[in-house]
Amino acid sequence: MQDEQIYTLALTRIPGLGLMGACSLMRTLGSASAIFQNRKELKELVPEVSNKLVKALDCPEAFKRAEQELQFAEKNQIQCITLNDPAYPSRLRECEDAPLALFYRGNASLNALRIVSMVGTRHATAYGEEVCQSFVSDLANLCPDVLIVSGLAYGIDIQAHKAALQHGFSTIGVLAHGLDRIYPAAHRKTAVSMMDQGGLLTEFMSGTNPDRQNFVKRNRIVAGMSDATIVIESAAKGGALITAELAESYHRDCFAFPGRTTDTYSKGCNELIRNNRASLILSAEDFVDAMGWNMAPNQARKTVQRELFPELNEEEKKIICLLEPHPEGIQINLLVVEANIPINQMSALLFELEMKGVVRALAGGVYKLI
Repeated sequence: MQDEQIYTLALTRIPGLGLMGACSLMRTLGSASAIFQNRKELKELVPEVSNKLVKALDCPEAFKRAEQELQFAEKNQIQCITLNDPAYPSRLRECEDAPLALFYRGNASLNALRIVSMVGTRHATAYGEEVCQSFVSDLANLCPDVLIVSGLAYGIDIQAHKAALQHGFSTIGVLAHGLDRIYPAAHRKTAVSMMDQGGLLTEFMSGTNPDRQNFVKRNRIVAGMSDATIVIESAAKGGALITAELAESYHRDCFAFPGRTTDTYSKGCNELIRNNRASLILSAEDFVDAMGWNMAPNQARKTVQRELFPELNEEEKKIICLLEPHPEGIQINLLVVEANIPINQMSALLFELEMKGVVRALAGGVYKLI
């Protein structure tokens, strides 16, 4: 595993090779290790690769930096999670611009059954803070096993993290810099608490500054690793709207709390709702109902009589076995990981099971047995 970590981190440091190019090579050859180990034959395996790139892959400096980062990670109890690692967020992996590697310090599963991102303006008003607190408080009663994700920024982000900690949720802060620092420094105390009740996550190596462009990159992780994104407050322009746009592009559910038409930091939310880019919610109950997360764990359900479906193949039976212990359903990306079935094949199998009346699709890519 450490070899793949070194190869992956080195791949991110190759001059002239962008993320999309690296992702393309990874998907073609299967791993970062295979890219470097087959460097001399790369032109034959991937004809569109340029000679310049083949030469660039011979980069000792990239490997030196990768080894330094792994040493830093080991010293500071940081996990380096590569794209093919089972611990990698399966929802994020399905996004075409997913990071090749993530650095994580915490104790929450990045593949929790239910994950929601809560984002908003850095200039939260009393209304926004109240909505955030009330939503998380009510969610704790309705659906206590949710992982709450945000960006540790001023305003709504930090309010979401604090409310999550207060009400017993695990919460992940996605950072726009390396794990050798906490930015903003004012949130250090909350960040330390999060490492015991959630965690901190980033794609950036140590020494990376919280530069402006990194926050936009950070937002795609916030959107991509979640089932749904909730925008609490936003001006007409802002990072929260970028996150909402990314969530939409990843085919994830997006919700927004409305505000008065005259309020500066409700304009973005109101626009999202008006343009049908986000569903209007007024409460945690609205959200839970929309996501289909409101089934009590002990709620009775009809048992699927598999003998009535003798035409089920082995893969379909495998999916049913995975769904049986979860009456509330499982997100499709988790099924992909647990069943070790590619996403395209899993989608086709679930569709067949729907047609046979065995499973039902819920919001957020969740499937459950009927």
